[in-house]
Amino acid sequence: MIKDLLRIGSQFIGYREYANRAEEKLAEANERADALARKLEQSEAARKKADLAASKAKAEADEAKAKAAGVEELQKKLEDATAALDEHKAAQASREEGILKRLKTQSRRTFTQTNQDFDLTNPVNDPVLDALSYLELHGSEIREGVSNASAVLLALFPYFFPKKEEPATFLNLAKMFNTPEDLGLKMRQENMKVAVENTVALVADSRQTIDWMKVGDTEQIEQSRWKSLIKAAKPNTKKILAYLGIKPSSTPSSSRPEV
Repeated sequence: MIKDLLRIGSQFIGYREYANRAEEKLAEANERADALARKLEQSEAARKKADLAASKAKAEADEAKAKAAGVEELQKKLEDATAALDEHKAAQASREEGILKRLKTQSRRTFTQTNQDFDLTNPVNDPVLDALSYLELHGSEIREGVSNASAVLLALFPYFFPKKEEPATFLNLAKMFNTPEDLGLKMRQENMKVAVENTVALVADSRQTIDWMKVGDTEQIEQSRWKSLIKAAKPNTKKILAYLGIKPSSTPSSSRPEV
């Protein structure tokens, strides 16, 4: 019996030591499990961080690609804009050359009409602007000439065209005077007709007996004698003009006798 008790005690002691060792190993296993769990959490966090970094890197790569494509598009637009600007500059230069040619042509044509040339006081050394300044000088000269010519023609208009209305524009006024017909000769002949009529009236008023049939027979008139009679009568023309209410000019008459 004692042997059984000893055997049981020994077994108990062995079981207790085994239980203690088992508890120690279980504790070590738990620690290892905890360590593995921590490492697993760390690995998962690292994996998530790596995934986030990879996603961020991919986004940055996509953004870089988009920016690169944008740069290429901007480069293309810049090249197109540069080409368009060069084309515009060429067209502008051609246009300015055409304008300059037209301005010089107009100035040259005006010079041939007016025979008046000009020198610029303050040239700006810009071909187009200087040519425009020349044309402005010619234009000022033309405007002054048109103004003076208009005043003269309007003053003469009632005498040449007594029964017509004055034109509204200078161009129409000038056209009326610029006709194939010699208006000066026509007016001179009209004046001669009036002068003859006035002379007939003066002779009639003097109550002299005149054979008008003989006077009107121009075939019997000798021009040399007729001119000498006119010359002899000139000292009395002022008196006759004064009688008719016309103030004679202070300068001697330069008109030529006409038959």
